Amino acid sequence: MRLCKTTNDAVRILVDCARSGDDLVKVAEISDRLGITPQNTFKIVHLLSRAGFVSAVRGRYGGVRLAAPAADIRVGQVVRAIEETASAARREKALGGEDFDQMVGDALEAFIQVLDANTIADMAETSARAAKPTPVCEPQLDRDNADPADIAGLATPDAPRGGADKAGPPPGVVLRS
Repeated sequence: MRLCKTTNDAVRILVDCARSGDDLVKVAEISDRLGITPQNTFKIVHLLSRAGFVSAVRGRYGGVRLAAPAADIRVGQVVRAIEETASAARREKALGGEDFDQMVGDALEAFIQVLDANTIADMAETSARAAKPTPVCEPQLDRDNADPADIAGLATPDAPRGGADKAGPPPGVVLRS
């Protein structure tokens, strides 16, 4: 099942708001952080506000925040709200095919029930863990097979290593001064 891009962006916006806690977040900042155009971000925030997922404060110091705790917002609820809006617009354009629409609607509902197992808080926690940098291990020196200059910390990238037979760069490498 493929969801529309607006639904994906709506979930990402809610996760961004969840990571901000109770602080108001400017829509322009959300747009920059998530790489969504400002126009689309405003449109999606409006949809989320009408659906009751975010509350908006207008004005110079305004912004948006979650209208309910992130743990109370199910991903399936968000998908239902956004997809129903998008599918209603598509249905207005289409003529006939009610049986097929019903079948697709049933399939979408089964798909969304799986999404109901997750909350925005779950997704915010997962994305926060993924955003933390992984610690980089220092390379370990094999002291048994290492050049004595490496062990002493005296080796430089330009210094010859391992005796006279290894002087100079490897074949095909040009050093520039």
